[in-house]
Amino acid sequence: MQEKPSAPTQEFYELRKYTLRNGTGPKLTENFFAQAMIPSLNRMGISPVGAFKVDIGPETPTYYLLLPSNSAETLLTVNQRLTKDAEFLKAAAGFWDAPAATPAFIRVESSIFSAFTGWPKLTAPKPGKRIFQLRTYESSGYAAHLKKVEMFNNGEIEIFVRSGLAPVFFGSALTGPLLPNLTYMLTFPDLPTLSANWSKFASDPAWKELSHRPGNTDAEIVSNITNLYLSPLACSQI
Repeated sequence: MQEKPSAPTQEFYELRKYTLRNGTGPKLTENFFAQAMIPSLNRMGISPVGAFKVDIGPETPTYYLLLPSNSAETLLTVNQRLTKDAEFLKAAAGFWDAPAATPAFIRVESSIFSAFTGWPKLTAPKPGKRIFQLRTYESSGYAAHLKKVEMFNNGEIEIFVRSGLAPVFFGSALTGPLLPNLTYMLTFPDLPTLSANWSKFASDPAWKELSHRPGNTDAEIVSNITNLYLSPLACSQI
């Protein structure tokens, strides 16, 4: 009897948000990503690493790093391992040890996510000009949060894909601010395609039926949505 293929291992993701100041901060941070952080992460086996800047959102300049791994422990110990990487410390000089009078950034905020069973692996788009959409759904409680994750795993992701909303990752937050929440990233060739495909999704009969079932409405299970538009930095591997 032929064995069934094993299900893909669910990944974990760390999303690092770098809140910056205008001036030298953005360029210093981008150089830090390209010359120090991403090469060191790759040496740890963390790949591909996404690096993005916020084009449309409430806080700019803001950059994001997306780190995928098969192990949550790997992500939790990144900073400790960086301090033992001589190549990293040399390349990171000027950012890693910036003086208090001229800091490289305002704050770094980190969240760790477990991938959804319905989309267990990060999917990087094909090379070419792309934009990205990063969306976070907060819920008023954990039961509501788990219900929204269940919706994605049992129908909503399928409708996304059918409508041209191309996922990069879906994650349920394990650590970070705004708990409980889920976050996902989509990618598109341009803004007109983004708008057209969201309209296609909104008019899909299966979505209308799923989203109007008792217990599935946004009023019941989603308390706030954050929507950001990003573009990849030159050093991004996604």
